[in-house]
Amino acid sequence: MNRRRQSGLARLLAAAACWALATVATVAVPIPARAAVAGEPPPVAGGTPAAPAPGQPAAATPPAPVGPPEPGAQSAASREASPDETPGEQGETPIERFLPNVDLLFPEGALDLKVSRLVNKVLFEGQVRYAFVSGDITAFLRYRYYGLNRTTQFEVFDDISFGRVQSFSNRFDRTRGANMFFDWPSSASFRTFALGEIDRISSNNQTLLSTNNRTDTFVRVGAQVGSTGDPRTQAIVGDTRAYFPTIFTAVRELGPGQFGFTGGLTYGFHLGSFDYVRLEAQTLKRFDLTGRTFLIGTLHAGSFLYDEQPNPGALDPQDRFSIPPAAFFNIGGADNLKGLSNQLVGTQELHTTWELFTPWFLGEHRSFLRLDWQSWYWILYAGAGTLGFTSRVYTDFAAYIPDAGLGFESSVRLWRYRFFLSGIVARPLKGTNHVEARLSVRTYR
Repeated sequence: MNRRRQSGLARLLAAAACWALATVATVAVPIPARAAVAGEPPPVAGGTPAAPAPGQPAAATPPAPVGPPEPGAQSAASREASPDETPGEQGETPIERFLPNVDLLFPEGALDLKVSRLVNKVLFEGQVRYAFVSGDITAFLRYRYYGLNRTTQFEVFDDISFGRVQSFSNRFDRTRGANMFFDWPSSASFRTFALGEIDRISSNNQTLLSTNNRTDTFVRVGAQVGSTGDPRTQAIVGDTRAYFPTIFTAVRELGPGQFGFTGGLTYGFHLGSFDYVRLEAQTLKRFDLTGRTFLIGTLHAGSFLYDEQPNPGALDPQDRFSIPPAAFFNIGGADNLKGLSNQLVGTQELHTTWELFTPWFLGEHRSFLRLDWQSWYWILYAGAGTLGFTSRVYTDFAAYIPDAGLGFESSVRLWRYRFFLSGIVARPLKGTNHVEARLSVRTYR
């Protein structure tokens, strides 16, 4: 199947998702969209719950079921901005309810569109992602049920990836799959997860690669301690493909002095074509230096505890292992070491990042370019990490690559829509003088 037909199929799947969401919403009672984002339980059908009788104690409120956090989580800049709605402002119209959340990332040229609708306790969601530089396109359909003690999600997806434009290659890889995701929120600061997924991987490359017409079947278990609502660490225990990269850590809901730890263990077993055990973990901590200046540090580690090498003589190291391409680690990109590209991959990885946030202005209304600029943070960034195919990279300190950069994060409002603008210019401090410039635009309503 050629590239044009593959892209057309993914666009057709995305159009079907939007049509399905609109059809469901026309026959269902609308529920506030805020519940879908924050993971709050929807109200009862009759409105607010009845108050307890006089003289009787109020019933204990169980922990709110928390679903996988959405990428629209507030950033450091957004938390200082004005409220979303001013007094007397009208609610959303039926058309506005179906306007998608849009995220952009440059220089990758990645566009992410997401349309969701919460109906009673069920969230229906369609998502399409397209990378203009490489031509990669991915479409998702999700059904998510928010129960009292557990959140259950079913997802199907179709992912088509190509080589970068600079490589002049006609090769493409296609992955179609489905998964079930379970989230048990034991408390506000502890959750456990489980994921089961089956993927069908194919390629138009006729060489004897380990990725040709193979099946990846795996299960994943994980836990999250401390601060929740973090899309980056959520991808460690959930669907990694659904995560859209963020430039700065503060896009997460991380309050003063808070910390978070997330770990996930994945077992790809022989029911499919691959055989591996993958461990990934990340911890993050916020240090408040003054009333408005703070430092956020992260430490991320990844390792394949077990992997087979069916093709030890392959020229490409990725072809030596019984590991699907999407499972390899990398240390470059917007959400890792920002001064490196995302082309470096390996089976053993360790890196740390540090971001110092200091405000230019907070909670104001400055008009520029017909936009309402509400908050602005300047950010000093530094990081270091290593990557390879053996555990020796952890003790080889000469292999560690440091990088540093300067960036910003701002909250901008246009009508009832808020945009989070983040940008950075960073470069590695050894090996090359290449400079990476990145910009992201995220919407939140």
